This record gives sequence, structure tokens and C-alpha cells, in this order.
Amino acid sequence: MADIKVPIAKPIIGEEEIENVVEVLKSGMIAQGPKVMEFEEKFANWIGAKYGIATNSGTSALHVALLACGIGEGDEVITTPFTFIASGNAIVYTGATPVFADIDLDTYTIDPDKIEDLITDKTKAILPVQLYGQAADMDKIREIAEKHDLKIIEDAAQAHGAEYNGEKVGTLGDMACFSFYPTKNMTTSEGGMITTNDEELAKKAQMFRAHGASERYHHDEIGYNFRMTDIAAAIGLAQLKVIDEFNDKRISNADYLNEQLKDIEGIVTPKSPDNYKHVYHQYTVRVEKGNRDDWVEFLTNKGIGTGIHYPIPLYNQPIYKKLGIEGDCPLAEKAADNVISLPVHPSLTKEDLDLVVDAVKEASAKFC
Repeated sequence: MADIKVPIAKPIIGEEEIENVVEVLKSGMIAQGPKVMEFEEKFANWIGAKYGIATNSGTSALHVALLACGIGEGDEVITTPFTFIASGNAIVYTGATPVFADIDLDTYTIDPDKIEDLITDKTKAILPVQLYGQAADMDKIREIAEKHDLKIIEDAAQAHGAEYNGEKVGTLGDMACFSFYPTKNMTTSEGGMITTNDEELAKKAQMFRAHGASERYHHDEIGYNFRMTDIAAAIGLAQLKVIDEFNDKRISNADYLNEQLKDIEGIVTPKSPDNYKHVYHQYTVRVEKGNRDDWVEFLTNKGIGTGIHYPIPLYNQPIYKKLGIEGDCPLAEKAADNVISLPVHPSLTKEDLDLVVDAVKEASAKFC
């Protein structure tokens, strides 16, 4: 086993997070309570949305948002196959079917020009994934959604603080869903958040995350126990104070990598249009010469942590084949075969970044 000198991810937990958790534990209110309410309000304010609805994971946030938007049996939701399986599974949980549009190979997000041909009378929503830390082309997506009376649910699990034309991700559709998994730009250990400006959708989301209850012991829908704990919210409140600093460091690290790697043969570095703010949940390069797995093995042996996000388009997953869910997205398949994520997290030092750069240069010399 290679000794990893520069890990692909490293959650940063400070003293305030620890103190907040101890305070909650001593209070005796450890389930959903006042800390969750405070976190919902402060996170929504940071995003620029009117409402925040906390959940126990990003996946449950997606599930709840889809239900709140009325998605159910027999419906179709257009999304991307180049994402973590939770994006598609949340659609399947409702009884609806994910329909896959190909990606823009520059940003790895859903290509709006591939959406409209997939719309049928069963289509009820578009679920763009704001992948790796940047938004899809939301103006075009919103135009399509308005034309066909479709809901937009952002999967913003990887894009805390990202912006599109000056608007924060999380405010670009009807609802948006964030994840606070430990490797994300900010964490609550596990957890999720829905943001929306629609009061009615917010009320529905609050109901679906708590056993379908509009008030205690009055159950109007089949709901779920998807509530966040005050323990998790206490961590989130501390993380919210440093997320902008974390993001700035990620951007600075990515800028350095872009500058150092821009002329390296055999790879394509990340691209971000001028009107986007990319917050680099992942710094993902695409291998154009040599075999991706050989590059990964070489970098690993040099002590550089890597990730492959994501190696299998969703429609090629065994369970989706079993369910008869199909797709044909050649650019997503190309990306799946060739992407490598490199360390970009806020804990990296200049020395760490230089180790990454040197290893990539050596890999290029070897495989190109």
C-alpha cells in the first residue's frame, strides 16, 4: 500500500465545532431542536434564500424536494448520468423515472441543449447537478423549464457558495439540495439542506421530512424520518462561519494548479466560464493521453491521493439496468472513462500542491 502524502480530502473540524457539540450534549436537546432552526435560518440567509429545511443527508434532501414538488409514480425527471447515484436514486424513490441528458464536456454539468428533445408529457422536472463545485448553464435550463412548465430542483450537494451570474447556487430553481457529508466544502458529519423561496414548497418539505405531519400527530402524507439532529446542526453553525474562507482557499489552490498544469501534455484542466464562481469541491482533470487507471496508479505510488468522480454513468449501473432505466450519453461516458480528481482542499500547503504538480508532470512524461 502506497504511503499517501497528500490526501484527496481532509475535513477540518475546529474547536468551535467541538464546543458547540458539547454544549448540545449537555443541554439534553440532541434531536431536532433550536440548533436546527438556527442553522436553517443562517444557512438560508447565507445562500440568499427565504427558507431552509434541514435533513439528515443530501440524499434525503433530494427525496423530500422531489416529493414537495409533486413528483411521483409515472413521472419523469430529466437529469445527468454523470453524478453520484443519489441524484438518480432520489427520483426512483418517488416512483418516477430518471431520464438522462448528456453533459457539457467543459463543465461536466448537464448540457441544456440536450434536454428539450427528452421532454415528454410525463416530464415534470429538471434536476441539474451543480457538479464538482460549479453550476450548470441555468439561464438556458430556466428558459426550458418555463416554456414547458417544469420544476427545477438543483442538486447542489457539491456547490456550497458557488455562483452563476452573481446568483448563488441554491437560488437558481424552485428548490435546491445540499449535502454536508464530511468531504463536502462544509460538513455537519452527515446532513443535508433544502433551500427555496417558495413558502408552500417549504411547508411541504417540512412535512415530508417529519412523517408527513403538518402538526404533531396530524399526518397528511406518507412521510419519512429525515430530520437533522441538533448535534449535526451545532457543527454546521460553526462551519458556516468559515465556509467562505474554506472556499477562497479551494479557489486559490485550484488557481495555482491551473497555472502550473496548463501546459502539461495529456490532461485537460478544469474550465469555468467567466460568469461562474467555481468553489472546487473537486479539482478534476481529464486524461487525454494514456490510460486513466495507469495515471491513478502512478500518482498513488507517488503519494498523491486521487478520486474518480464518477466512473460509471448511472444508466450503466447494474441496478438501473435491472430496472430497465436506459441512457445514451457518449460525452458522459467519455468523462467517466477519463476523469481524475486531484487534492484541492483547504488543508493543503504550498508544498503539498507542488508535490501534486510534480507527480502530474512525471506522469505526463511517462504516459505521453
